[in-house]
Amino acid sequence: MKTENIDGLTLFEINLLIQQGGRFVTFPNTMTKDKSSTIYFIRPNEKVFKYALKHFIKNLMLGWKSFPLRPFQVSKSLFYLAIGSKDYTQTILADAKTINPVYNPNLYCLEYV
Repeated sequence: MKTENIDGLTLFEINLLIQQGGRFVTFPNTMTKDKSSTIYFIRPNEKVFKYALKHFIKNLMLGWKSFPLRPFQVSKSLFYLAIGSKDYTQTILADAKTINPVYNPNLYCLEYV
């Protein structure tokens, strides 16, 4: 899956942002057979609504193709819009730590910068 909003961030910076309240979220594509979607990194002061609304509108537009299931699928999409999303922070961090070792900066050198 593709991850958005982590351009130029190291694993150390991502861990700091997660400690401040950042998280990795995804919105399911309820109208297609492919249930996965893009994973977004939501920074501590950023709202999830702008990403959720885009996925809700996409699910609403695709829902007209499958009319018998549309009310159920659109309500499921609206549910994920209301609760915010599915949180994948711990899963992503576990995968990232196996790929990238933890960066421990030398704090003595950083004091004089």
